[in-house]
Amino acid sequence: MLINEQIREAEVRVVDENNAQLGIMSARDAQKIADERDLDLVLVAPMAKPPACRIMNYGKYKFEQAKREKEARKNQHIVELKEIRLGLKTDTGDFGTKVRQALKFLQEGNKVKVSIRFRGRELGHPQIGLEQMRKFAEACAGDANVEKPAKLEGRSMQMHLTPKA
Repeated sequence: MLINEQIREAEVRVVDENNAQLGIMSARDAQKIADERDLDLVLVAPMAKPPACRIMNYGKYKFEQAKREKEARKNQHIVELKEIRLGLKTDTGDFGTKVRQALKFLQEGNKVKVSIRFRGRELGHPQIGLEQMRKFAEACAGDANVEKPAKLEGRSMQMHLTPKA
């Protein structure tokens, strides 16, 4: 944004700090009015015909804008992708622990990637892995939607869960 003496336009449309139209005048005259009021002349619409300027306290405007941006960042939640690894031989106790961990991640608003790594001869039994994934999805059904169903990719099977809205 151009302010004060940086504005090089011959004629500008001027709006004061109370949103009242002051009309079209030279940039020099508008600058004099702004100086009399101890405020800044700010070019807000450079592409308009004629360009529009506003008389305002530019420092206060920048401060409030930075404050709004900081507030928006503070309320923003970044969704992370958390991973839970299962095995074909994961037993009920460990399975329950992994489900609880996944539910905790989902309640925090994060996505969960569930993966099973096949080792050696386990690769010959992908149906066991599919059954394990199906049980995991059913256990998380109250808090999660299956975004990407279980799929075998190379030596691992993966499934993505997202939190319910």
